[in-house]
Amino acid sequence: MAYWLLKTEPENYSYSDLERDRRTIWDGVSNTLALKHLRTILLNDLALIYHTGKERRVIGIAEVVSQPYADPKLDDPKRVVVDVQALRKVHQPVSLAQIKQDENFENFDLVRLPRLSIVPVSEFHWQRLLELAGDSNR
Repeated sequence: MAYWLLKTEPENYSYSDLERDRRTIWDGVSNTLALKHLRTILLNDLALIYHTGKERRVIGIAEVVSQPYADPKLDDPKRVVVDVQALRKVHQPVSLAQIKQDENFENFDLVRLPRLSIVPVSEFHWQRLLELAGDSNR
């Protein structure tokens, strides 16, 4: 299993929307590196859902419930999507400021490549983010 951080504009589609829908297609990715990451996501991988914009914080956890497949809305096989389903909100959202203040995240792609919409998360960083969220025992 691998871990990911998926960014979303909460005004367009928030974690609450995902909870309401239970499952959605994670689409709209066009950056070459983000698409490369998206193509390597596997069924049952876990993802932190990160609200961008004014919020800039980890808000929830989702599970990937499909293999990557061509975006059905586009006529471009390079543009892939995955299906995700909501698992739970984190106990305490983790802000970008908190992440940047923690020296453990010095080389974390969320900090290094802030415009990237899909970020791989190492197991160490996953556990540390859950600790910051008060979710390490959930």
